[in-house]
Amino acid sequence: MHALYVLLPSLCVLAIAYRYYSAFLATKIWMLDDARKTPAHTKFDGANYYPTTRWVMFGHHFAAITGAGPLVGPMLAAQFGYAPGFIWLVAGVCLAGAVHDSIVLWASVRRGGRSLPDIVKQEISPFTGFIASIAILFILVIAIAGLGITFVNALADSPWGVFTIAMTIPLGIFMGMWMYVWRKGKIQEATIIGVIGLLLAVAGGEPLNHPDSWLGSFFRLSRDEIVIALCIYGFAASMLPVWILLSPRGYLSSFTKIGTIVLLAIGVIIVNPVLQMPALTEFINGGGPIIPGPMFPFCFITIACGAISGFHALISSGTTSKMIDKESDIRPVGYGAMLVEGVVGIMALIAASSMAPGDYFAINTSPETFAAMTFQGAHLAPVHLAEIEAAVGEVVTGRTGGAVSLAVGMAQIFSRLPGMSGLLAYWYHFAIMFEALFILTTIDSGTRVGRFLLQEFMGRAYKPFAQPNNLVGGSIATALLVSAWGYFIFTGQISTIWPMFGVANQLLGMVALAVGTSILINMGNAKYIWVTLMPLAFLGTNTLYGGFLNVRDNYYPLAVGLNPARNTEGWILTICTTVMMVLAVIVLGAAIQKWAGVLSGGPVPETAEQKG
Repeated sequence: MHALYVLLPSLCVLAIAYRYYSAFLATKIWMLDDARKTPAHTKFDGANYYPTTRWVMFGHHFAAITGAGPLVGPMLAAQFGYAPGFIWLVAGVCLAGAVHDSIVLWASVRRGGRSLPDIVKQEISPFTGFIASIAILFILVIAIAGLGITFVNALADSPWGVFTIAMTIPLGIFMGMWMYVWRKGKIQEATIIGVIGLLLAVAGGEPLNHPDSWLGSFFRLSRDEIVIALCIYGFAASMLPVWILLSPRGYLSSFTKIGTIVLLAIGVIIVNPVLQMPALTEFINGGGPIIPGPMFPFCFITIACGAISGFHALISSGTTSKMIDKESDIRPVGYGAMLVEGVVGIMALIAASSMAPGDYFAINTSPETFAAMTFQGAHLAPVHLAEIEAAVGEVVTGRTGGAVSLAVGMAQIFSRLPGMSGLLAYWYHFAIMFEALFILTTIDSGTRVGRFLLQEFMGRAYKPFAQPNNLVGGSIATALLVSAWGYFIFTGQISTIWPMFGVANQLLGMVALAVGTSILINMGNAKYIWVTLMPLAFLGTNTLYGGFLNVRDNYYPLAVGLNPARNTEGWILTICTTVMMVLAVIVLGAAIQKWAGVLSGGPVPETAEQKG
């Protein structure tokens, strides 16, 4: 099948969902009102609460939520065939993911920019809010680690990629100073400077990739050095005011991300590649070389963010709700940005499925696994990898994690455009930069959100630490959080961390949808609870079952296996996954109990949103 026959119908469905379903949500459930002042105005502090124009806010939010998940998840899930991924990406993003993101954003804006645990505390119970806080911290650390390990695997021993990504940091700071200090409000000027600077950074990295480049040796970092650099960056980005780095860099990243996806869509329309991966493969029942579990539940867990992501609830309630200028912005920012992320996932799945299966599996598995595996009854052999490696100047075989294979798939499509055949190396490294920007923006936003949550915990012991602007409390919280996710990246592997990331991410989505359902019931809008209850039922069943299989088949055997070097890792993975699942079930059980009480005439929380 040609890619165009799945791309165009998917885009039509997403457009219809935004036009009609999001309008239904905005008028019947959220009842958006621009006369209400948002927390960005009522709590303005110039650092964390800062009113941001609609499209800059859209760009920042899209950049923050769109990490490695919608790129890497569909790429890895392609081992099951292209059909399950396409169905879940389109249906999931319209009915689950975009609803999840927007209802949490709306709830947080209406509650003064409160975090997700605080909303749980208000709408369900204080004890449940405490449990939710612990669960979210666990899940957040695992989520950032899952994204970070992909970033590290993509940039290790790649001076071109490291240089390009490093240049986006001073470029983002320069844009922030331009927009908010030197030329206040001149967003178009900052945009032009940023886009030109980014293109120069991509082009300027090429000479550094040569083995004899003296300057390139400073940017040729090992895997461990990339982890350390990522931790340093995560700490700094979490502590700086949002307008200096987080917001302008996210805005710049969003331009790159959306522009690249649009360009890739145009490339797919012009090239119209054949989807070489079957609709369904023999791995749907398990035993796959990349994701070992069966299609249900692991295809949905692996795709993760492209359809629904619990991590987005932390961004919506952690940073975005504090920057929304007016309530009408919630619809394009909350619902619209998630639909665009769904498009990202669809394009990633097309790039994966259009690759020759021999190339796809040679990149995404170890050489030993690839040599031993069979596909459709025959042994595989790489098709284009030798010429690709010669063109890009890097080894791509055995570069697991999905990021490198996605870059290869994108570069192959771009290089088939008219006049582009000799630019494969540039397109490959542009794609690596594109992916790394996705990941890095999510890591810095996620670390900042985690810092706020951890400071709330620390405030129980010493009240001033709970203030977002407390430098000492913020530094301690950030250092603890960075150390935690840095450990998992340093010691983990994509085959163990990504499935745990998928489970953690979807468990958080389950919690957020349970809270959304509670809000609708508490405000007297129970007739619309199907909006959140349907995706909650699917997500809860799928994720809890997947988590059980992960522990039973992957992590516990690693903990008690014959390789003592990995026993500790196995126990940590087993314990963390089990704890996350237990905490999520406690929150869900408390929510159901609260629903039953309110629907049977019990007391409604005083803080509940009133209908009408």
